[in-house]
Amino acid sequence: MLYPEIEPHDHGMLDVGDGHHVYWEVCGNPDGKPVVCLHGGPGSGCSPRTRRYFDPAAYRIVLLDQRGCGRSTPHAGRPEVDLSTNTTDHLVADLELLREHLGIERWQLFGASWGSVLSLVYAERYPHRVTELVQAGIATGMREETDLLTKGLAPMFPEAWARFRAFAPEGDDLPAAYLAKLLDPDPAVHDRAAEEWCRWEDALAAQGDRFDPPEYRLAFARLVTHYWAHGSWLREGVVVEEAWKLAGIPGVIVQGVLDLGNLIGTPWRLAHAWPDAELIMIPGSDHAGTDDLAAARVAATDRFR
Repeated sequence: MLYPEIEPHDHGMLDVGDGHHVYWEVCGNPDGKPVVCLHGGPGSGCSPRTRRYFDPAAYRIVLLDQRGCGRSTPHAGRPEVDLSTNTTDHLVADLELLREHLGIERWQLFGASWGSVLSLVYAERYPHRVTELVQAGIATGMREETDLLTKGLAPMFPEAWARFRAFAPEGDDLPAAYLAKLLDPDPAVHDRAAEEWCRWEDALAAQGDRFDPPEYRLAFARLVTHYWAHGSWLREGVVVEEAWKLAGIPGVIVQGVLDLGNLIGTPWRLAHAWPDAELIMIPGSDHAGTDDLAAARVAATDRFR
């Protein structure tokens, strides 16, 4: 199903400005077809598993940790770190700097969840730099999507949501309320906020111990709420509205039928607005993914190799 485990043959820290250094790595065929992998979150960091979605003989596989997470510095898991220079525009600019640094003319974009938002925004701004897109757990950065995940699903998980809500009873904007607590200098406040935020994330898509250790948990929660509280710095609906810019760029959207994000129709909206997209629905798979969903992503990258 997945390709065998591989290790990077090159890696480094790219100075992207504003005091940030972004970790990147390259594995697979140094002369192969370039692909860049954009992780979810924002704030989860890249995973060795992601390397295995690609034929290492065919692809030059680029992975990076976006600003503030993984091995990039400064790390958002340090409470004193300022998040003001961590926005969608900054991440798009970082991708262009990395592409130029690696001497890549055009590359495939491979993303899931938040990674799909970032790849779509990048592709709409730089379509001439993109060969194809492979997406999963699709999102487009709309507040409607984040409202669903923070409020709309409350009736499906009433006990978990009651706890989630009780820790931040102020106002109706839960990401903003949690962000205020996550930015509190008191460790008793920001650590508890990170724990409660990640408990809710686990209720939506249980994935074991993915939110350990505590520094990872804090960085993840701070970055997710930072982006969601600001609407990902995107005009509402702009990614779907401007999907016509992707004309001529083939893409595959691999989506689990049980992905809760489907409840507002995001995969179908995007697939109908993007002229060259194919939507593949995987029965029995949720946002966390299954072996069948992973196999469909491998099939998509094999198609484009």
